[in-house]
Amino acid sequence: MSLERTSDDARLLAPFEETRAQKRISVYDRRSIDGEAIIVETSGLDYNQFLRFITEVLIIPSTERFVLTTTDRTVLDFDKFQELKDGNTLHLMQTEHQELPAATQEQIVFTPHYDTLVRSGMYEYYASEGQMALPYALAELIDNSISATASSQGERSIELRLLFDDTLGKPAVVFVDNGSGMTSKQLNNWAVYRLSKYTREDGKFRSDRQGYIRPEDVSRSINSDISCFGVGGKQAIFYIGNSTRMITRPTGSPDVHELILSKEDFESKAMNNEDIYSGFIHNRKVGDSSHVQKESECFLHDLIAEETNKGSFTAVVITGIPPQHARLLKNDFDKWTRELAHIYHYYIHGLNGNDLVHPLHSNINIEISLREKPPRCPRLVNLREVDNDMQTLYINSAADTFEFKACTPSGGTVDGVLRYHPFLYDRETYPQDPNTQQAPTEDELEDGESGAGSQANGRRPIFECFWNGRLIPYTTLSEFEWCKRPGKQSTVPLECYSRLSGVLFANDRFQVSTNKLTFIDLELQLQKNDTIFTRIVNGQEQLVQIKREFSQWLTGCHERLDKQVHFVGFKETITRAEMQSKKMQYPWATFSSIEWDNKTFKTGQLVKSLRTQPIMYGYIVQFLLYGDHDSDIYATNGKVEISLEPKEVYDECRTFLISKIDRTATNASIQKFIDTEMNKMPDKLQLVWPEGNALSENAVMHAGARLGPLKVSILNKKGEEIARMPPSNHGARKLVMELQLVCHGPNGAQVIQTHTAQHSPKWSFWFKAMETLTQLGQYTLELNTMLNDTKMFGGKTLPSHQLKLTITEGKAERFVVEAFPSTLRVGVAYDMVLTLLDAFDHPAPAPPLLAPELSCRNLIVSYETTSSSGTQFTIQGVKVSGSVPNYHCKPQDLNVVLPGLQSSSQTIKISLLPGDPHSLDVTSEKETFTVENGNPMTFNIKVLDEAGNITAQPKLVVYCRVPQHTPISVDCSTTGAGQLITKPITARNLNEQQRVVKAKFDLQSQKQVSAVWKELIVVPSTRVSRLEVYFQDAGGLDSVLRNEEQVEWKAGDLLENLHYRLYDEGQRLLPLDQHTARSMKVNWLAEVNLEDLARGKLPHIQVPTQVTNKPFYQISYKDQRASVDASFILVPCPDVPSELKVTLEHSSVTMGEVLTGDIHLELLDQYGNVTQKLTPQCVDAIKVEGVELDSTSLTVLWQESSKDVVVRGVRFSPGQPGPRELTFTLRRFTGRVKVMLTAGPPATLQLLSGPQLPLQVFNGQGIPSPFLIQLCDAWGNPSPDKRVVVALTSSSPSLEVKCPVMSKPVDREGKASFSVKRIAGPKGEFSLEFRGLFNQRPIPGPSIQLTVVLDPSKPARLVVDYDTNTICLAGEALPVFSVSVLSEEGGPIRNVNPAALSMMLWRIETTSLPSPPSGAIQFKCSKPLENEADDFHFYFRDKPGAEQTGKYSLQFSLTSGRTKLESKQYVLDVVPNEPIKLAPDSQPTTPIVSNVEAPDSRVLVKDLSLRIRDRFGNPAGQEVDGQVEVRVELSPEDRDKELPTLEAPSHLQLTNGTAHVSKLSINRNSPGIDGAEYVLVFQIRGPGITLAPYLLPFRFYNDAENQKLMSELARKKDRLSGDLVKFKEYSKNLEDLRRELTCKNQQAAKKVTELKSELSRRKVIVTQPKSDLEVRTALSEKIAQFNRISGEPRRTCTIADPYRGARDVLGKVGQLALVEDDASARVISWHIQGDMDCLVTVTTAAARQVYDRTGGAQQVLPLDSIYVNPTDRPLPHLGCRTPTPPGNPVFARDLLIYPNDTESCMKVFKNLLGDTILIDDLDAGNAYRKSVVQSNRSCPTILTRRGERIGARGKFGGAQNRAPALSALQGRVFGAPPPALYHSLSSDIGDLQGYLEAFEASREAKEELNAHVQKLQSPENMKMNQAMDENKRKLTEIESQLERTPVSTSGRRALREEEEEAAGPPQKRPRASERRTPQ
Repeated sequence: MSLERTSDDARLLAPFEETRAQKRISVYDRRSIDGEAIIVETSGLDYNQFLRFITEVLIIPSTERFVLTTTDRTVLDFDKFQELKDGNTLHLMQTEHQELPAATQEQIVFTPHYDTLVRSGMYEYYASEGQMALPYALAELIDNSISATASSQGERSIELRLLFDDTLGKPAVVFVDNGSGMTSKQLNNWAVYRLSKYTREDGKFRSDRQGYIRPEDVSRSINSDISCFGVGGKQAIFYIGNSTRMITRPTGSPDVHELILSKEDFESKAMNNEDIYSGFIHNRKVGDSSHVQKESECFLHDLIAEETNKGSFTAVVITGIPPQHARLLKNDFDKWTRELAHIYHYYIHGLNGNDLVHPLHSNINIEISLREKPPRCPRLVNLREVDNDMQTLYINSAADTFEFKACTPSGGTVDGVLRYHPFLYDRETYPQDPNTQQAPTEDELEDGESGAGSQANGRRPIFECFWNGRLIPYTTLSEFEWCKRPGKQSTVPLECYSRLSGVLFANDRFQVSTNKLTFIDLELQLQKNDTIFTRIVNGQEQLVQIKREFSQWLTGCHERLDKQVHFVGFKETITRAEMQSKKMQYPWATFSSIEWDNKTFKTGQLVKSLRTQPIMYGYIVQFLLYGDHDSDIYATNGKVEISLEPKEVYDECRTFLISKIDRTATNASIQKFIDTEMNKMPDKLQLVWPEGNALSENAVMHAGARLGPLKVSILNKKGEEIARMPPSNHGARKLVMELQLVCHGPNGAQVIQTHTAQHSPKWSFWFKAMETLTQLGQYTLELNTMLNDTKMFGGKTLPSHQLKLTITEGKAERFVVEAFPSTLRVGVAYDMVLTLLDAFDHPAPAPPLLAPELSCRNLIVSYETTSSSGTQFTIQGVKVSGSVPNYHCKPQDLNVVLPGLQSSSQTIKISLLPGDPHSLDVTSEKETFTVENGNPMTFNIKVLDEAGNITAQPKLVVYCRVPQHTPISVDCSTTGAGQLITKPITARNLNEQQRVVKAKFDLQSQKQVSAVWKELIVVPSTRVSRLEVYFQDAGGLDSVLRNEEQVEWKAGDLLENLHYRLYDEGQRLLPLDQHTARSMKVNWLAEVNLEDLARGKLPHIQVPTQVTNKPFYQISYKDQRASVDASFILVPCPDVPSELKVTLEHSSVTMGEVLTGDIHLELLDQYGNVTQKLTPQCVDAIKVEGVELDSTSLTVLWQESSKDVVVRGVRFSPGQPGPRELTFTLRRFTGRVKVMLTAGPPATLQLLSGPQLPLQVFNGQGIPSPFLIQLCDAWGNPSPDKRVVVALTSSSPSLEVKCPVMSKPVDREGKASFSVKRIAGPKGEFSLEFRGLFNQRPIPGPSIQLTVVLDPSKPARLVVDYDTNTICLAGEALPVFSVSVLSEEGGPIRNVNPAALSMMLWRIETTSLPSPPSGAIQFKCSKPLENEADDFHFYFRDKPGAEQTGKYSLQFSLTSGRTKLESKQYVLDVVPNEPIKLAPDSQPTTPIVSNVEAPDSRVLVKDLSLRIRDRFGNPAGQEVDGQVEVRVELSPEDRDKELPTLEAPSHLQLTNGTAHVSKLSINRNSPGIDGAEYVLVFQIRGPGITLAPYLLPFRFYNDAENQKLMSELARKKDRLSGDLVKFKEYSKNLEDLRRELTCKNQQAAKKVTELKSELSRRKVIVTQPKSDLEVRTALSEKIAQFNRISGEPRRTCTIADPYRGARDVLGKVGQLALVEDDASARVISWHIQGDMDCLVTVTTAAARQVYDRTGGAQQVLPLDSIYVNPTDRPLPHLGCRTPTPPGNPVFARDLLIYPNDTESCMKVFKNLLGDTILIDDLDAGNAYRKSVVQSNRSCPTILTRRGERIGARGKFGGAQNRAPALSALQGRVFGAPPPALYHSLSSDIGDLQGYLEAFEASREAKEELNAHVQKLQSPENMKMNQAMDENKRKLTEIESQLERTPVSTSGRRALREEEEEAAGPPQKRPRASERRTPQ
């Protein structure tokens, strides 16, 4: 034996010697952080010798416990020690799970496996080469992570971190997963090259080793078993970089293992001739990064710090990244991540792949992050979010799939999917790979012909190949024999075969290369003849002719999915000589139209081209299709010939591909382009007169006038000057200008002058001035554009211009005023007519731009406009304004001046009067509009015209409106002015600040006069508002008393220094005086000193002597303006103590007993008040003395609640009865009291017999056995005194106890019997107390402890869950509500009848109601969906919501038999739906207007409010602003007729979705068709607003008489129409209710029939019930039987469980399970007796909360900290191949029955009981253990049904291994389950109750239906129908009369008759419940 000692920092082991005899073991002492490490030579040692050697060397005391484990934490024993190998490392620790205080190292050897030589040739021969290998190298390491996380139950997290930030260290690539990790042995195996999963051994010992287990077959072989060869990971690491650090933590291990491999280390060892394939595994504790010292690896500190939050993991850190790899990873980040998403597509997205419409993800989450040096931002991508990898493109562009399966003779299976990508009219939908060069498009083909035969897939192979769900990138398959492209004939076009993509999923029976780039034998195996192909339909295999099935599927895809262009209207076959290729010149079929993608293009239709040079516009001439066709046909190519537009520019036809037709172009956009081109053509001439003598059309010139010079420009439609024609196919040509002057004389037209001008860049076309024209008459000046001596181009005339001239008389020189009134009114418009004369007094026309000037002294004169007709000149709208004192103005001179005339002025006389009302003038007597609160306000009112003159007219009444005050008015009709005094203006709650109130002044009779608003400042008043009472202390400080405040003062004392203060409404302190004092009153003194009150001092108060007297004192102030008061309550306080008072509750005591009741000691003051001066320290100073007093039980206690001393335990020794005096002494105080001592029974009650204890009762059940009570004296002898009454009571008011007799006298033997029929109360421990009464004196009796257990089947409350963030839109469905019914114990009830649940919905009108109103809507719960399989949640989904907005209440209820539960009310806020229209608040009547002078006859609408509303009429546009356009329209066929014109405004302001029309009228003398019906349109205009307008029809007439008659008829029509609409709604509601009731009745009857048959089938009743009486009888029998069984005694667990039902609490262990037989319950309960009262919680946080609450006294067990093996191992003997042993062995946990939370309870007891076995007896247990141990298997603990225990180590016998009797466990035992009949009876009772409920519902539905039918057939309803028929007839007559205009005499007579009759339907409406709308 040899020993080496070493330190932790040095190499532990020397290089191995090449001898098999040597076995050196490294041992690390890790009991503490400073433990040493030794190397022990163990050759020839056994385990015991080795242990002795270790204890001696490391000096381990014999009493100290330690363990030896491997680095994998496997505990060393005798057998495992023998299997240790040379170089192994051991840890010596205190316990197996101890944390490593310091790191250790383990030397490993990873010599490559022999497969390196044997199989290297095969793998390398088939290795493939790729263009971009780096992503596939990364994929190799992701493969390892996917395999490592295969056993994870939750999310499988895989991270790839690219760290290229220099601040973190050198570049690194890090892979991190949350897989199961690796032990040190597994890490060693990973380092061995070519050690595959098929040959490696993952354990260090034979007992731990397991061979490779092939995973079970799963769909598409996605089994995560993709890391296997022992090659790819290491190859990938050294391809990516030159060094790696493996960091891993296996599941359940507290240690982390690290291994470093680097190229540099390998090279160094090779140079030094060292062993290359050896190294060290670094073992350390979690989160310890102390061994990382290099700055270049500082990023490892953060990585290692993350370990504390992980259970198991593996991290691969690769460094030494080549620069080219770093560049590729950074620059092509999107490209290679897309490739990785392609490789792992089906691992990320599941079996069906990334279907973007119906996504379904797996639990694998692969995230890739790239971190570069700032300022570059980090990049993060989740491969699940990549949506452009090829598989995603294939899946989402495919329209149909063909699934199949291939099976090879070697056992290989391949799942295959073919996808079809259809052709859609003009394009292939087959996706293109963005990383490859695309095939040429149609546009690039020769001659522009469509490539009908081109390949959609670009001749790429069809199938991509996956191996175990992972892509093998370099292997693809083109096709199979049964799906390849046919040579010649085919049922579908050959291009259909190029629209296929596919994927093959191969299992691991097919070989792949070690780098997983290429399949080795996939194609070879699948091409064999004995490979069987089957089709998969709906997941089922079908053995069919695969070729035929594929052909039929492909044909169907082509017919259903491929979309082609339909050529329609064959015309002829032509030859196209312009085609370059002669082969393509003939034949070409022509067609008149095509149908393309649900659109039709026809000859003559405007179209636009796409992707042509240039873009062409024009009309379709014809469609051309190459080929010999003679009828309509579908095809994928073709051309269209169009005539280019504008024709004036191009004048030719062009041909291009049909696919280049722009289908999105509209006629409007095309026409817009054509118009744009047309705008470039010459359009008009622009004339410029340089000398300013421009001639207008039909210009009049006097003789001798000069014409010219003239400059002419040619403009196009854009307004641009041109001199040439725009360029076209014929080039650009110059234009010239021709001028002709034509004279129109008696002999006709004659050209007198002609001139031609060329274009000059500076002067355009220039014509010189012409000579003076002297000849009178008509002239025409013509200007013509000429092109090549012609005025025409393109069939149209080029621009020209004509000016007609007239030579007339000379210009006017003076004027005469013809007519003008002499008396005028201010602001009223008048017309002044003037006649113009020339120099010879002949009438002459007015000169142009004649601007008259009107003036008058002291007056303002204006006019609107002027007009002239012939020789008359009219000044229109002449208005005079100015001051008119005293309603009259003296005559004034009005001067009229026409500037420019030789005689330009005249003067006329006028008089002026005030004008119409224009404005209001409101003033006040004060400077500001300020009023004191509660006072009136005076205003001076003046009615002014527009000049500010006071004007008077009839009905000038001015109104003043103040908010919350009555309007007042003043009449100004006589003088135009008046004074207005308001009512007192009051403002509530006006404190220190003033308040502004707006007053409105308006003239209702004069709408044109704007209202005047005045702001009134209401200031606080100076009257008394508050009274404050206070008193001053000795220091002069004020203490203010609150109203009704209780003031404590010493009893009998005098309360002085009381004062008061008064404050006004502004909280200002008011001065006090004699007047104030006289208004003050106090209630404690009749006469007060006024001088004191004037100083603010109140009278003194004498405090009462008794503390119970608490008088009320009040101080008040009252005058004419205010009344205030203040009050307080005086509470007397006791004085100093003066005597000791002793109070007895009972003055007599029975001999031998303690005096009942307490003796209270109190200190009183001089007035007898209790002073409460006693303190707890007084207890020790009190002495109690008395004759024969027994002081042994005497106690003196302090009572904190009453602040007094209580003496208890007063008892006297037996002796002569009589009075006894007790003396109580406390210092100087002494108190005495006498007690009467009596003797004789009765004294006590005892329980003779009763039910078995401990007693446990279900809530609502009774106690089967009666209680027998015996009356006894003090010494326990029976006392037969019949005067004693025994009563039964409960210890808590919450416990309800029902007995036939709750109290009774004892019988002659002194006994009383009580039978308890029912116990009801909350869950918990209570007691039943028996007490006797003898002469009103209680006799103590027994107290029986009982535990009330809540009934898990009794409903107690409803729990409702829904998404509270859901927005409830009007008319939309309500959110989904989930309702659970909880029992009394808090668990869900699973057998609730869904029909018993209902949901009530009603509208909240003003206040919420405690229960649903009668009109509430009732909903029943919905059927569960497939994913809602649990049986304790009930859902209300797709329930219609309310159509009107507002607050609604929801309440859920459960009604089953006598059980009725209601949930709390939930409030839903229903908001408006999408806005769709503009509508008024109320529909106005149809307007009838006429264009007469009267304004009222022209009014269309008045005070009309329009709002944006949804489809249910709710206001829905509160956030919308804009404008509302108002216009008049006619029907489409009458668009050309004249329309009435409107007075302003034509636009309304839309604010917050509302527009208001105060008044809208037509113009006076407005045009319009007499009797026509027009539509007034209100249309919203605004950006992004598209809503339906509001249309208001109205009728137009030309006379007022006809309008009046039509208005009456229209109002009558509107009233009848409204009544008919209401009646139709009423009738519809009645009919809907009838249908609903009929359906309800049918459903209820059907349900009764079904339940009746079900009851008979299940033999709940023998025959089908004929009436509900039979069912009720059967139900009563079942309930009685159920109660009898429920009341039978059975074993219960009495462990108190106060936490049961709390959040995250399951309950105590003893309450979680039931055991059927007593023997098993006894031994199992005893075995885990220490855990029976352990509280099990769901979370550690809940456990900690209970721990803190109980101060650590309650033991707790959180579920989230328990780990149990998920696999269920069989009994040990089943693996030993031994015969079936005797004794019926079973796992003890399998005998437990779990009433609730089965899964959690199974986890708890699997943790507590483990594999403990239960067997019949001790002999059978020993025999069983012996047979198991002899088979080299460990045997767990064995319990016997007789109560013995055999430990896991074989020990048995002794008291500690024998269970006590069942009664000795004192209720700490598992309860017994109810008998089987209990559950069947419960089910039968539920079915019978359900039948009765259904029967009752059917009866009610039938009665409700009959009542409704009778109502429909009632005389009242029939009379209502007749009245409506009559109204319909009247409405028809009125409508026919309205159509005839003007109204005839018969129409007027009919109108009078209609007015005399009473019309309208009855106003009775259906009930709220009948309308079925929430109220």
